[in-house]
Amino acid sequence: MVCIYCGAKTKVTNSRGQKRVNQIWRRRQCLTCQATFTTEEQAVTDTSLLVSSAKRVEPFSREKLLLSVYDALRHRKTAISDATALCDTIWNQLQPQIAAAQLERGQIVKTTHKILKRFDKAGATAYLAFHPLKP
Repeated sequence: MVCIYCGAKTKVTNSRGQKRVNQIWRRRQCLTCQATFTTEEQAVTDTSLLVSSAKRVEPFSREKLLLSVYDALRHRKTAISDATALCDTIWNQLQPQIAAAQLERGQIVKTTHKILKRFDKAGATAYLAFHPLKP
């Protein structure tokens, strides 16, 4: 990585994994200007994770998940912030289920419904209306 101030090479002086958000926190120091700054690294799932259904395989889209949760929670005044927080929770629940960089559509629907049901029963019902659980 290059320095955000002068563009020179940097070295990592401290590094910690963050389990809740699946990120790595790193403190970096510039080898030229000695500036210190922090970076957070996270895997990009949009290009590396696939979702499969009975008919097709497509790239995972966190935005698509966010929109579907938001649509289910539209009746709430804080729908956007609630949907964002719930998407983080859903993603953390889905990560252990990933096998060979692929998730089944049914896994996503079941996990999302389970989390929505605990948070807002009306939202969970609205979600299932557009994303039915298939046996």
